[in-house]
Amino acid sequence: MPTIHAPLAVRLTEDGEPLAGYAVAVEGDRIAAVGPLAELDAEYPEARVRRWSGVLGPGRCAADAAAWLETAYHPDPREADALGTEPLTGADLAALEMDETRWGASARRGLQRLLREGVTSVVGPFTRPAVRTAVLRSGLVVLSAPRPSALSPGARADFAVHDETDGRCLATVLTGRLVHRRA
Repeated sequence: MPTIHAPLAVRLTEDGEPLAGYAVAVEGDRIAAVGPLAELDAEYPEARVRRWSGVLGPGRCAADAAAWLETAYHPDPREADALGTEPLTGADLAALEMDETRWGASARRGLQRLLREGVTSVVGPFTRPAVRTAVLRSGLVVLSAPRPSALSPGARADFAVHDETDGRCLATVLTGRLVHRRA
């Protein structure tokens, strides 16, 4: 079943002007159409409509993802009393006993943080096997260098919705699936 994402406005490119009253229709893992909400409602009468109180646009690219995930430990919430909640690097990281299992779990938590920021692509390469596996399973697009993305019919349905007031990410969508929604 198609889904129409109906935000306050749609930004077709990262630096484009927001188009008020526009929406994005998604079928499966692809963008089916972008245009005025009334036109998409008429074209896809059976579609589920998700309304967003923000601006929908291409997701962000985390150019520093390899360093973020492979040179920092993202503590488990159950470790917050002992390690805090922020990523650990340097001497704090060196003091931990890191094996592949722990690196994989850390990477998954780091990826969750990136999704909460509206990231839909990351720049590699990822050299740690557990981190590479976590990234590949996440659904994020892995790039060799940052590149601009745009919302257009036929493209992968990867985008984010940000609050127009404070810029916080309200939702992140990868291949048409809602993978983050701010409570």
